[in-house]
Amino acid sequence: MNYQKLDAALATALNDIQDSEETSLAVFIHTEPILNSAATAVLESFGVSGISSGKDIFTATLSPNAISQLSEEPWVKYLKRSQHLGLVNRKISIGKLGV
Repeated sequence: MNYQKLDAALATALNDIQDSEETSLAVFIHTEPILNSAATAVLESFGVSGISSGKDIFTATLSPNAISQLSEEPWVKYLKRSQHLGLVNRKISIGKLGV
């Protein structure tokens, strides 16, 4: 595995997973903008959809083994963990922002 291509959140999550075959991590895959047919086939084999010419960011839910394999591909720039974001329901007190 090429840890230089992983963001900190993804590297940390990989350490917490017991089953290396379980597809449980949502990731962004950042690639070179122009992919050849071999690179496209690799992405498709991992269940990545929406692959088109000129596109360079893809999303997928992958296993640690798949992440390891992708991190070794020369056309993959980096892999970043995708996390669900929640809305923040809090009011800002304008009175404390005075000049």
